[in-house]
Amino acid sequence: MAKICIVLATYNGKKYLQEMLDSLVRQTRAADMIIAVDDGSTDSTMSILEQNIDRLPLEIVHSPKNMGHRAAFSTGLEEARHRLGADDYIALADQDDIWQPDKLETLEKEIEGSALVYGDAEVIDGKGQKTAPSWRALGNIDTHNSMKRQIAGINNVTGCLSLFRASLLPLVLPISENVTVHDRWIAMYAQKNGGIKAIPNIVAQYRIHGNNAVGGARQPSMSETLSTQQKWIEEILCHKHELRLSHGEARFAERLLELTLRRQNEAFIPSAIPWIFANRHDLFLKASPLKTVQRVLFMAVGLPLAKTFFGKD
Repeated sequence: MAKICIVLATYNGKKYLQEMLDSLVRQTRAADMIIAVDDGSTDSTMSILEQNIDRLPLEIVHSPKNMGHRAAFSTGLEEARHRLGADDYIALADQDDIWQPDKLETLEKEIEGSALVYGDAEVIDGKGQKTAPSWRALGNIDTHNSMKRQIAGINNVTGCLSLFRASLLPLVLPISENVTVHDRWIAMYAQKNGGIKAIPNIVAQYRIHGNNAVGGARQPSMSETLSTQQKWIEEILCHKHELRLSHGEARFAERLLELTLRRQNEAFIPSAIPWIFANRHDLFLKASPLKTVQRVLFMAVGLPLAKTFFGKD
């Protein structure tokens, strides 16, 4: 029987962690191992983890300093890689969510024929009150995502709602610091190595409370966004063969990188508008025609012009 390993990242999570761990205890299909990577917590997170060792198959990896969300998950996945076979599975966990009791059981049944399967979630706030019945609907998340959309930064796989095959680990690891969202990186490899399956089942309560690593994080400035996008696309192009990008996908990444570099230094790039418009379905989330046109035009605006006329830094 295949094993399931949960990789959990924690950081100063005392407020919600016990509730999360309780939901792991209640799983109808129990995890075979749980690797918790504590990312340099300064509160009682480590104590909470240690108090649950007798209730869960828990292994704790403690980092003396804060590495960041991506690095913590990368560390946990490296640990899992040494303990799992290619036919085993991995589930990613955040410290502040609450899993449905049948989450692992449901995902394990549904992953057949795919490399990765993911479900939906209810959205709750810091007090545990439901704020939206569907994370997928709230985030306008499309269950069908092209590789070009992934390259452009549109990810449809939320890591804490997914289960994926351990056979992906040699491809995914190590996760570079230029990969800002680890689940997007995993999803790209899954898409090219067995495929991704979306199911409508609610498998967790996804908590957004203002301090999330992703869902409630501060919006970066335009200069930060462009710099991050540059590093992301450069990383993709460095791994284009491992990612098995088609010629068209690689060319799309090259054109997007060229535009990103130009936007950091040029005020306005009208010559890019035809390409942006032609690729609008891969570059932007679904929106009204007017909103789409606005996005197309703004994507031709560079940082110097944005600073002067829109007050963006």
